[in-house]
Amino acid sequence: MTHVVTLVSSPAKPAVDAALAARLRGLLPNAGTPRVLADEIAADVPFSPTAADDLPAIEDRLRDSLNDAPVDLYVQPEAGRRKRLLIADMDSTMIGQECIDELAAELGLKERIAAITERAMRGEIEFEPALRERVGLLKGLDIGVVDRVIASRITLTPGGRTLVRTMQSNGGYCALVSGGFTVFTGPIGARIGFDEHRANTLLTEDGMLSGTVGEPILGREAKRQRLHDLVRERGIAIAETLAVGDGANDLAMIGDAGLGVAYHAKPAVAAKADARIDHGDLTALLYLQGYGAGDFVTD
Repeated sequence: MTHVVTLVSSPAKPAVDAALAARLRGLLPNAGTPRVLADEIAADVPFSPTAADDLPAIEDRLRDSLNDAPVDLYVQPEAGRRKRLLIADMDSTMIGQECIDELAAELGLKERIAAITERAMRGEIEFEPALRERVGLLKGLDIGVVDRVIASRITLTPGGRTLVRTMQSNGGYCALVSGGFTVFTGPIGARIGFDEHRANTLLTEDGMLSGTVGEPILGREAKRQRLHDLVRERGIAIAETLAVGDGANDLAMIGDAGLGVAYHAKPAVAAKADARIDHGDLTALLYLQGYGAGDFVTD
C-alpha cells in the first residue's frame, strides 16, 4: 500500500469505530485492512491510488462521508511519515491560552487586548505592530505577576508532553517557537520537555514592564527562519519536519514544513495547512506519523 488515510478523534469523545473505518475503506481504491492505532480513537486505512486517482478529490469524498462525526482525517503517502523535527507554536497550541491576554487580565484589560490578539491571529492586522500596541498597554505591570499567571491561568494542552517525549525517544528534536515572550516559553517549554525555546523579550524598568518589547520581533518570518535553521543544524531534510500552530503568524512555517498542521486553528490557517486537527488533542500528531498508542512515551 502506498498511501494511508488516518482517522483521529478526541480521546475524550472516541468516534473511530470499526464501522466508520470499513465505510471509508469502501470509498478508497485498492484499499487494505484498517489498522487500529488506538481503540475507538485512531486508525489507519491503507490504500494504493492509481495514476488516474485525484487525491484531493478522494479526501473530499471521505470528509463528506464522515456525516459530521467528530473525526479528523488526513490522506498522505505511507513513506516518510515519521518526522525528526517538531517546531511548535505555544499560545493556543501547546497551551490553552494566549499569555498576553492573561497578563492583560491583571490590569483589567483582557477584553481590550484579547480583541487585538484575535485580529492578529486571524491575519486581519500585521502581527508586529499589534504586538507593540498590546505590550504598550501593559506598561507598569509588575513582572512578578508572570509566575502567578503561569501557576493560576495557564493550562497545558492535552497530549503535548506525550507528543514531545515520544518524538524525542525516537530521535526527534523539539523546538518551541512563539510570538509570545521568553518569560513564558522558558518555564512552559521546560515543563513540556522541549529541547529549546525562542520568543520575544518583554523589557522592564525597576521590575515593571516598560511597555516595550525587544527588537527585532519574533513573528511569522522568524518562525519560518528557525525551521530552516534547524533543518540545516540538524542535518535533516525539510520533508522530515512537522510544524504546528493555530494563528496567521504560524502560516510560513506550516507552509514550509514537511507536514504542516493547523491545530484547532483560525479558518485562514486551517484552509492552508496540509492537515487540520479540529477534534483530537496533540497526540493526533503522533497518529498522523503512524505511531500507535502503545508506542507513546508518557513519563
